[in-house]
Amino acid sequence: METRRLIERQQIRLLIAEDQPLIRKAVVALLELEPDISVVAQAADGVEAIQAARAFRPDVVLMDVKMPRLDGISATRAILQDNPDAQVIMLTTFETDDLVFEAILAGAKAYLLKDAEEKEILEAIRAAARGEPRLSPRIAEKIIGEFRRVKFPERAEAQLEREPLTEREREVLAGVAAGKGNREIAKELRLAEGTVKNHVSAILAKLHLRSRTELAIKALSGK
Repeated sequence: METRRLIERQQIRLLIAEDQPLIRKAVVALLELEPDISVVAQAADGVEAIQAARAFRPDVVLMDVKMPRLDGISATRAILQDNPDAQVIMLTTFETDDLVFEAILAGAKAYLLKDAEEKEILEAIRAAARGEPRLSPRIAEKIIGEFRRVKFPERAEAQLEREPLTEREREVLAGVAAGKGNREIAKELRLAEGTVKNHVSAILAKLHLRSRTELAIKALSGK
């Protein structure tokens, strides 16, 4: 009995917040195989996540970004305000710059994509329990790119000179500057909406910008 209590105290208490039941069950099945991790609660949206965090006081929260009723970033803020010792890992399919930086500013300790290897997810959970951050490689690239953009703007301009916008990217940029959405731009240019989205992502990368809003401001300013 004493040995069992000792093992329980050493386990990482984990809350999973994920609105897709199949994904949630798959993650739980993975974690149940790990003797040092105990799933103490599950939530299907941000509101449930906050309630479960208050009730079970988990060490680590595995949080989806996009969920009904309340998104994962807002839930992260609320959970950490109530329990600053909790460690939040964002596990999501979304890697847009806005979401990445909002999650980090909200206090997330790690940001992983759902296509991450199982061992990467497990390592992130254990690292978070130790207070150590973890980022998927693609997310780390975004962070590094933002640092370079802020600290060394002249290098960003030099990169743009080496890799200027294509004619199609300039057409898409004009649409963004006019406040048009991807669907409207796609219709005007006779492109697939996904193609326009890819062009916007490429433009953001070349200009070292984080969001459509920054992109529109830059386009309108002519800088």
